[in-house]
Amino acid sequence: MVSKIGTVQKLFISVKDKGRESKEELHLDENGVVDDKFYAKNSSRAILLTSLDSYKIAQENGIEAEFSSLGENILMDVNPYHLTIGDKVTIGEVILEITHNCTLCKSLAKVDAKLPEILKNDRGIFAKTLKSGIVKIGDKIII
Repeated sequence: MVSKIGTVQKLFISVKDKGRESKEELHLDENGVVDDKFYAKNSSRAILLTSLDSYKIAQENGIEAEFSSLGENILMDVNPYHLTIGDKVTIGEVILEITHNCTLCKSLAKVDAKLPEILKNDRGIFAKTLKSGIVKIGDKIII
């Protein structure tokens, strides 16, 4: 498989009772995203990778969604949705393993009622951490 290279565009965490928060860097370990409200809850759904392509699809369908509204932790300019379970992604010093495609959730309907159907195969992909470290905006991504 030929490698695809991209960069980290934005980083987000979920904060209890505060919603989504933008970050300059994330610390990822075997339990997920440190300081995220979902940290250590389910390692196979620990990190959500989303492509700018998802937001473009929404926009092409007349939906203006703000970055982070798809629930992503890492927003990238390369599309990872073709990856399968067990594939590896390197982001800066971190190595992730793909665990499964992101399932649809009712939170997408809060953005727009049509969004869950529009993004059913293009919302994001879940990963777990194989090699811990810090991910920063601008880090190189190798798929």
